[in-house]
Amino acid sequence: MTRDGSLPGRGFLRAQPDGTLLSVKLQPRAAANKIDEPLGDELRIRVTAPPVDAAANEALVRLLADKLDCARGRVELVRGCKSRHKVVILHGFTPEEVLQKLLVSTAG
Repeated sequence: MTRDGSLPGRGFLRAQPDGTLLSVKLQPRAAANKIDEPLGDELRIRVTAPPVDAAANEALVRLLADKLDCARGRVELVRGCKSRHKVVILHGFTPEEVLQKLLVSTAG
């Protein structure tokens, strides 16, 4: 782990005392809900929902909660409500747990 709490080569994950911060580049109106490969310091995530009335944000939270097998309350959007570039806090998870659950599940 680096000084800022991020995993080496995985700048989209940063450790916090109460969980892990995840930097996301969200693509709404995609063909399918999908977690893609990292793009620099952000993890690219696609959702089918449109960016209207927070539908894409809600789809992002649901997708992450499903992939992490946790309650939706443990996934909280903290920045970027009206932007494609978002920061989500994953309460109670370490960066290593998040990396394993999100990226290993997308490899199959």
